[in-house]
Amino acid sequence: MWDKFKDEIQVFGRSLLLPIGIMAPVGMLMGLMGAFTQSYMINQLPFLGNENLQLVLKSIQQVSGVIFTNIPVLFAMGVAYGMSKKEKGIAVFSSIIGYLTMLMVMNVYLSATGNLAEPEVMGPAGQATVLGIQTLNIDVAGGIISGLLAAKVADRFYKLQLPLAFAFFGGKKSVLILTFLFMIPIALVIPIVWSGFSAILLAISPLLMNRVFGPGLYWFLNRALIPLGLHHVLASMVRFTEAGGVYLIDGESFTGILNTVNHILFDLGPSHESWSRLMPVLTPYLAAGQMLNTLFRIPAIGLAMYHTAYKDNKTIAKGIILTIVLTAFLGNITEPIEFSFMFISPVLYIMYIVVCGLMTIPLAFLNVSIGYIRGTIFDFGIFGLLYENTNWINLVLWGIVNFVTFYFLFRFVIQKFNIKTPGREDENRDATLLNEKRYDEIADVVIASLGGAQNIVNVDNCVSRLRIDLKDQSLVNADSLKKSGSSGIFFPKKNHVHVVFGPHVEFVRNEVDENLQRGGRA
Repeated sequence: MWDKFKDEIQVFGRSLLLPIGIMAPVGMLMGLMGAFTQSYMINQLPFLGNENLQLVLKSIQQVSGVIFTNIPVLFAMGVAYGMSKKEKGIAVFSSIIGYLTMLMVMNVYLSATGNLAEPEVMGPAGQATVLGIQTLNIDVAGGIISGLLAAKVADRFYKLQLPLAFAFFGGKKSVLILTFLFMIPIALVIPIVWSGFSAILLAISPLLMNRVFGPGLYWFLNRALIPLGLHHVLASMVRFTEAGGVYLIDGESFTGILNTVNHILFDLGPSHESWSRLMPVLTPYLAAGQMLNTLFRIPAIGLAMYHTAYKDNKTIAKGIILTIVLTAFLGNITEPIEFSFMFISPVLYIMYIVVCGLMTIPLAFLNVSIGYIRGTIFDFGIFGLLYENTNWINLVLWGIVNFVTFYFLFRFVIQKFNIKTPGREDENRDATLLNEKRYDEIADVVIASLGGAQNIVNVDNCVSRLRIDLKDQSLVNADSLKKSGSSGIFFPKKNHVHVVFGPHVEFVRNEVDENLQRGGRA
């Protein structure tokens, strides 16, 4: 039961990546447009003051903003798609029906109980107008609940057979109807339990949001939960719920770190009093904290691995290490390099997560105000250099300290305990197929190395790993699997294997799926 629950939580965590996947690039675009339409940027670059250019920039910003005004809808669809196993399309459709039903039922409940607030006091009362309906402001949680319900109903009832007179409403259509019906009692209960749930999150918040050690605790937990795939759940909780705090700006309440930062970053700008008051407190949980990892720590670890690689292996190790470092530096994907030492040396990984937490604590006192959620070099350029009052130089200076610390720590520990990081193995994996993007051949190697198509029960993937259920894990040939270019293989539980391919994983998974549909060539 515990393994099943853990698997469900992992799938749930991965499903949150779908809405975040659109939020990140659109957020970059929105941030860039927001910067170019701010008065301080126009004063620095007078050509931006052109009326037609401003019309274009503001229009793009408004179009981008539709993503952030409908975040719960994105989460409803993303969770429904990620969690459903059978009919993903009908699950996504049902999630929207469920979400709309939830909004209206809560509106009816608030009206019937006399708790529907006047428009001018909706915010303090915890209410908001969503899709034209005044309702309880449960934000992302509402989308997640709708997505979970739709996924479960779709998997359970998509083949439902009804008496002949009602046969038209059976099958997939029954999923839509049942989602609507099941959501009614759920939505009636939500206002009752939400106050208690909010109290629990608020009780957790002082720990995660502690001014002194909060960012350090958050990033320690974030890195520690990566092997379980639960770091996305933690991030979403802090970004979108009361666990991340409730903040008052110009008389309006904002719940969660990301909702608050979005308003300050995109609507108010560096000249508003909330910038200096809140941004240095909140951004260490977002891009500023992540940039310490992607721009400084990961490159330092990569350099330490290269310098400790055996002389004859340095050429091959250089290509592998450079790729996984650039994946983090440019794409904010840190798993490939973390997996390169996570399971071969738990001691090294424990040191890594502990030092990550400790070295993040000073960030809370450096007055860094680099907004948004990712930690790539592009985010640093947009949200760090283009905005005023970000104190980006403090991030760079502390990042250099992090770089030096992680480099010497990793170099010492790798050599001291003879840890088999890339370039220190007795024989290296062959990354030729991966570097040349010969995904069809990689799929052949993967299937054959896992015991053939007949030994594979199910194939899934997250941001960097194939996740494969097997009939018999004893048939796995780890040595043969190296030829695919995988940077790691491990068994989190019996007959379930993870194969690490980094940013190539989706393309590898597509080819594996097509190969299996053809019956496999192994």
